[in-house]
Parts: sequence; C-alpha cells; structure tokens
Amino acid sequence: MEVRLASKAGFCYGVKRAIELALTTAEENEGPIYTLGPLIHNPQVVKDLANRGIKEITVLPQNEGGTVIIRSHGVGPDILQEAQEKDVRIMDATCPFVARAQRYAREMAEQGLPVYILGDPGHPEVQGILGWTKGKGIVIEGAEEINPVEDHRVGLVAQTTQPLANYQAVVEALQKQGLQVDARNTICHATGERQQAALELAKTVDVMIVVGGKESANTKKLARICQETGTPTYHVESAQELQEDWFREAGTCGLTAGASTPDAIIEEVKRRMNEMDQMNGEEAMQDAMEVKSPRAGELVKGVVVQIGMDEVMVDVGAKSEGVVPRKELACYGVDNPQDVVKVGDEIECVVIKSEDNEGRLILSKERADAEKAWGGLEEAMEKGTIIQGTVREVVKGGLLVDVGVRAFMPASLVDRGYVEDLSKYLNEKISVRVIEMNKQRKKVVISRKAVLEEEYARKREELLETLEEGQTVKGIVRRLTQFGAFVDLGGLDGLLHISEMSWHRINHPSEVVKAGDELEVMVLKVDRENEKISLGLKQILPNPWDNIEEKYPVDKVFPAKVVRLASFGAFVQLEPGVEGLVHISHLADRHVAKPDEVVREGEEVNVKVLSVDPVEKRIRLSIREVNSEGRPAREPRQNKQETAPIVEENKEENGPTLGDVFGDMFKQEEK
Repeated sequence: MEVRLASKAGFCYGVKRAIELALTTAEENEGPIYTLGPLIHNPQVVKDLANRGIKEITVLPQNEGGTVIIRSHGVGPDILQEAQEKDVRIMDATCPFVARAQRYAREMAEQGLPVYILGDPGHPEVQGILGWTKGKGIVIEGAEEINPVEDHRVGLVAQTTQPLANYQAVVEALQKQGLQVDARNTICHATGERQQAALELAKTVDVMIVVGGKESANTKKLARICQETGTPTYHVESAQELQEDWFREAGTCGLTAGASTPDAIIEEVKRRMNEMDQMNGEEAMQDAMEVKSPRAGELVKGVVVQIGMDEVMVDVGAKSEGVVPRKELACYGVDNPQDVVKVGDEIECVVIKSEDNEGRLILSKERADAEKAWGGLEEAMEKGTIIQGTVREVVKGGLLVDVGVRAFMPASLVDRGYVEDLSKYLNEKISVRVIEMNKQRKKVVISRKAVLEEEYARKREELLETLEEGQTVKGIVRRLTQFGAFVDLGGLDGLLHISEMSWHRINHPSEVVKAGDELEVMVLKVDRENEKISLGLKQILPNPWDNIEEKYPVDKVFPAKVVRLASFGAFVQLEPGVEGLVHISHLADRHVAKPDEVVREGEEVNVKVLSVDPVEKRIRLSIREVNSEGRPAREPRQNKQETAPIVEENKEENGPTLGDVFGDMFKQEEK
C-alpha cells in the first residue's frame, strides 16, 4: 500500500506562533503560567505544555500573580478588560488572521452595521469575534440561516477555518436580499491551501486518513471535505486509533492533518499505516491478468506502446491492441501525438468501436478526459476551487484553454489589467476559476483574473499584518507623480516620497527611478487602519554626510559647482547631497553687491573650507581665500554703458553752441 502525504498538512503559522510564545513565556518568567482555555485544539500538545508547567484554566485568576496566555483562538474585549482590572499579566497568542477578523468586526460595529459572523457558534474563535461587535453580531453557519434585517447595509466576516465556497454562498445570499454587503474574507489562506490539498489528494486515493484533535474545527472540516469526494475517510487523533480493516482493499492511502497537529504525530500515524499493509498479492495479480472484452462506451485503462503520426497504439489488456486516432487524443488540435503522450504512459480512454474492419479497438482519450473533467469542473464551480489549465489558442476576444475540455477565457478576465498581447500566454499553464458552464452546450467560461484578484487581496492583507517599520523589502515601481513614486510590494502599493529618494535635492522622481524598476526600499511607516505605507530609498544608501569632517577638513581646497544664488551668497555642491554656503563676503577680495557679479549657476569653482557642522549639516566655504593664495581676483564686471566722446572746443571757430540755440526756449518754459 502506498501512503501519500498531502502537500499542505500540519502546523500553520498561527498555531506555531502560539506554541513558541507559550514556551518562551515559560522560560523567561517566574511564577505560574496559564493558558485561558486550551492553547490549541490538540490534546497531545496541551498535555505536553502542562508537563512543562503551563496549565490550562477556564477563568482568570484572582490576584494570584503569574501570567495568562491568550490562546490562538483569541478572546473578546471583556476578557481583556477583566484582566486589566485584576492586574493580570497577559501574553496575547491570538492568531494574526483571527486578530484581523476581530478588528474588522469592531470597525463594522463602530460604523453601526449589523455584523454577520460565519462560523460555528460554539467555537471559541467565533465567540471571541462576537465579543468585538458591541452587541451587533449575528452568528450563522450558512446561507440558509440568514434572516431579514431592517438595515440596508451589513458587514460579514468569517471564522478563519471556513470553506471558501460557504463564504461565497453567504455573500451571494445577502446580495440577493438587496443588501449592501461589506464582506471581508477573513478565511486563513493556510486553511484554504490545506483544504484544497486534501481535496485533490482524496480524489486520487482509496482511503483517506485525517489526523487532528476531535475538537479542532479546521480538522473536522478537512475530514468532511474528504468524505464529500466519496473516498472512505477516517478522523483520528493518534496512531493508536488506526484499524487494519480500513486498509485491506486499499492500494493507495492519503494522509493529511489539521493546522494544530505536530509533525511527530503525523509521522507516527504514517509509520503505523505502513505497518498495517495487508494487501493480498495473489488476488491483485489475478485481477491484473484477467482479460476483458471492452464494449463501446466503456472506460478502459491502457499503456501507450507505439506512437505514429496519425494514431497511437494502446495496450488495454484485450485480445488486440487499441488505437487512438490523432483527433481523439485531445480537445484541441494535435500536430504531433508525441506532444500529448509518450511510450509507456498509462492513459484512460473511452471505447468508440469494439472492433473496426481490421479487428482493432478504436479508442478516444479526449472523450475520457472530457468525461472526467466535467465532473471536476462542476465541483470546482460549486465550491469555488481553483483549477489548472493550459492555454492552447488565441481567438477573437480571448483565449482557448485546455482544462480537460475546451474552455473560453475572455480577454477582460485574463489579468487584473488590460493585456495588449495575448499570445504571450500560449502553452502557459495557468490557474483559473470556473465562472460559467453548460455541459449540454459544451460551454465553459473561466477567469484567471478572479484568481489573481484573490491572491492580490490575500497578499495585501498579509503585508499589512507583517510589515514593520525599519524593514527592508523589494518592490517594483508602478507609476510616478510629481511628489513621488508608487511601489508595488506584491499586493500593496507603498509611497516613495520624492524627499525620501535621495540625499541630494531632486526636481522630479524620474531623475532617480522609472516605471518598471525593481527597488530595495525601507519601510518608514505602516498605517494599517488606512492601509498606507511610506517607503524610503535613501535610507539604504550611504549618507554623504557620514564622516563629513574627514572628507572635507578645514582649510583644505576642493572643487565645487555653483547650484543656486541668494542675496547673501552662493550655494555650491561639493558632491551629490553635500552643499555648502559661500557668503557674499567670501566671494571676492573686494566689495560685491550681488553674487552674480562674481559667479553664476552651473559654474565650476574652487572653494576653501572654513568650518564644518555635521549636526546641522552646514559647511562654510570661501572663494576669496582661494584667490588670495595666488590666483588673481576676478575683474569686476563692467556695466555696458555708452560713454560720450570728449570733443575739444575749436577755439578758432566761434560757431553757435547748443546753449545758444536752445537757451531761450528753456527760459520761455520757465516763465
């Protein structure tokens, strides 16, 4: 018997964080350590914590000292208030995803909205979220429990272990009542991944084992999801609960575990399953050797033994080999059969003819794939699960995608934004959701955009939870404005203000970055309430003012560039980010009325360092003292004025003067 472990199983981030916090608290603190209720829903882990001195209590202690750890499921504000009144030291191990659901519920209640909470009403996580709604919470387990409300706006959050399909059904039911729904998907992405991995595994095995606490909500949901596939499923807490009868007829067995199940317990169960392998080899051999006579419409399995250009030969264990014509290999046009199958591949086919004129079985792989695919597509659409497909053709208005059958994806649903060239997706394997289907008309419409939007929203929420000030992250510049650049951090855009781009003055962000650049930036501020992030680039670059006194010692001469003039002097740049002032009195060894009499912007000059103040980032410089050390001072600039020529009086000629001509006229005006 082959035992297959699900790709996602065992401890999630929130559970692991809670256990590590509990162990650290016990090591670093004296006095009694308690958990308010079981830290997680796993009896083995709770017992191990108790052996380490971390005891479970149901009510807060009465001024006995010690430390109380809030379990991963969280609590309501009344418990925190009670702890404060009793002066009890609290260590909060609430899962970040649960804390997010609590915050959303509180915000909605503060807006006056009725808050629907989708989940198990008896689960401590749901009870904790309910406590934050200020009496406006309504707990439901599904769409059928929704009752009419007087308000036209409502809020919705979900227990973090809820199946996505149940959440989507509730959203649709609320919207059908004409309500404006502020729906927040608070389902933990790790839960969704475990449920999807368990679902896919359960479809491929003979028996499914789910390991986890019997009180664990996420483990019980895993077991229910596996059972719904039709595969015999058994929920156990430990290896001791396994029974040999479960595996007698099983060729493959799947194994998964809830988010609160340690790796050691999973490994113990797996080892015990291998020990119980009681497969009857002789019966299996007889079944394999039995020769059957397939009939038209029957589904058969076979092994590819030969590949030609127009057909594929398949050994199906019958008296004669089966033939799959090239057009029956796939739902899309096949140029070379070797692109679809290889010799030795095991494939499923539907018998088209039990015997042609040459006595051969005529088979169709495409019909077998399609029949299997339709069942999976119906389930995927019903539960909102993600499926994989391969882009085969670009057509007018979108793409044709192979998902077992031919599916159409409109161009508007290919990506989150407009895609100019769809051909770049050809032969790419993509993740999509089924949004519309009709088996009778063989119509399937899919969306990649829905998957990307959900992934973007999940990453956005994760970023807001995990980003910290001072953290260095990578991002891609998406667009520029006059005041800065917006950088995509992988789900959320942060603002890189122009003042945080460089240590020197810049006029426009394009001087430093451009759209498409990949940057490493520092997180300066995280505003989780308004979902705003401030970034800095210069903080990870060398500060030109470091060791400034060593780089520019007093009395030394350095080249500089005049960058701007003021009435009191000239500012010069010693290097990008380092500017100093040459006071007007130090521009020349003569009186200067205006700085532009001596220098102009952009001019290269030599300056002498008079003083350096690294705290205030000020440097006093002098051009005058450089000139006085050997270079001739600059000649003062002359104003261009016309000077009247001096004409000597010709004493020999006593002609009339201008005074003689105009003198009487001036006298008349004076009168």
